[in-house]
Amino acid sequence: MKQILSYLIALTLFISCNPDNAEPQIAKDYTAENEKEITDYIAKNNLTAQRSDTGLYYVINEPGEGTQPTATSNVTVAYKGYYTSGKIFDQSTAAGVSFPLNQVIKGWTEGIPYFKTGGSGVLLIPSHLAYGSFDYRGIPGGSVLIFDVKLISVN
Repeated sequence: MKQILSYLIALTLFISCNPDNAEPQIAKDYTAENEKEITDYIAKNNLTAQRSDTGLYYVINEPGEGTQPTATSNVTVAYKGYYTSGKIFDQSTAAGVSFPLNQVIKGWTEGIPYFKTGGSGVLLIPSHLAYGSFDYRGIPGGSVLIFDVKLISVN
């Protein structure tokens, strides 16, 4: 019994001294950098964008005429996601993808309700409304994400 207890204490010390666990990552605030990156992108691409209080920028190309979703709606959206460099990181098929808006990044939860069914436009999302300052599934931390979106339906 004493050996087991000693083993558990040694294992606990070993794990707690592991360099991977030694120091938690500290989040970096990319707000100012993201704001400049987005406004430079808007100017370079001659876009007419609106800015929300949270820092989300959006362009409404077609407002749509159908139902307007809320932040808790289930929607079907066709989209293309890319960085300000133009490099695509994700896209749906033309048929779109369905999901609840309260289970996606904050930029989508806030941005999609600006459109009605059939509407389309662009969401320019700063990192604090996306994946934050840490890398996430191949998306570098602090990234501004741009989405061309078409709201196909509110389900």
